[in-house]
Amino acid sequence: MIGKIEGTGAYAPVQIWDNNRLAELVDTNDEWIRERTGIVKRHVAEEGETTALIAAKAAEAALENAGVSAEEIDLIIVATTSPGNLVPNTACEVQHLIGASHATCFDLNGACTGFIFALNTAQAYLAQGIYSNALIVGAECLSNLVDWTDRSTCILFGDGAGAAVLRAVEEGYYAQMTHSMGSKGSVLTCASRNKRLPGARMDSGAQDPKTFLHMDGGEVFKFAVSRMPEAIKELLRQEQTAAEEIDYFILHQANARIVSAVAKKLGLDLDRFPMNITEYGNTSSASIPILLDELNQAGKLKRGMKLVLAGFGGGLSYGASLIVW
Repeated sequence: MIGKIEGTGAYAPVQIWDNNRLAELVDTNDEWIRERTGIVKRHVAEEGETTALIAAKAAEAALENAGVSAEEIDLIIVATTSPGNLVPNTACEVQHLIGASHATCFDLNGACTGFIFALNTAQAYLAQGIYSNALIVGAECLSNLVDWTDRSTCILFGDGAGAAVLRAVEEGYYAQMTHSMGSKGSVLTCASRNKRLPGARMDSGAQDPKTFLHMDGGEVFKFAVSRMPEAIKELLRQEQTAAEEIDYFILHQANARIVSAVAKKLGLDLDRFPMNITEYGNTSSASIPILLDELNQAGKLKRGMKLVLAGFGGGLSYGASLIVW
């Protein structure tokens, strides 16, 4: 058995902050951000737009695209680093919001590689015949974790969700390659907000600066442009597939320069590496499924196409999946 992607969906908050909006908050400008990241704007959740809510909207779009009812779903996995609640988990909240009453639900935190990990996990359950229909969602409200006075991080991140519906079928194709490097975890961190500052009163409201996203941009860049091509090459060698056979490389959208560097290292034209970072910024676990849905909705994905999905992120972690559409 294999999990075939039957449908995709995505949702991004209506509120948009462009680079000029950020220039009102920190010492930056549109040209500086565009040149270094490729980002022009990002979507920012408004009050009441929780991670679960935007995940549910993406999930509903994916179900409609797949022609599958919520009652048919028996597994929901939500990849997120920015849940609105620790308990209940976001997947259970999504289950309630969409009416998927028969589903087993859990969250997975793989940072920006989260959707790849969730896809792998769902595939394992479907291959074993444990479940028949899975809904996987990458959803983030990173605006809740960003220090909007920190120029090095606030320009990068945005909010959004993407989803895919998988159905177990007898014939299909799926391969994956993932790795983690915990020794490098300190270059991208965000501490728990469940701990008070030492000596702080219970009602003090003091916010530990470590509970915002912190990143060593240079180290993350070097990690991404070296490890992501390595993972893709390793996967293609394993599957005895040439890079030239891949129709699209759907990469995590963190920085346009990273995507360009990966294409160059693989010796391939950039037009096989679609990007939407201009519109969304880095949406972590949501970036790959949002881009996948855009390609699907635009009719660019044809039956039999070979796609590589690849991501990297906190942990540090990285990986790639090879699917046939």
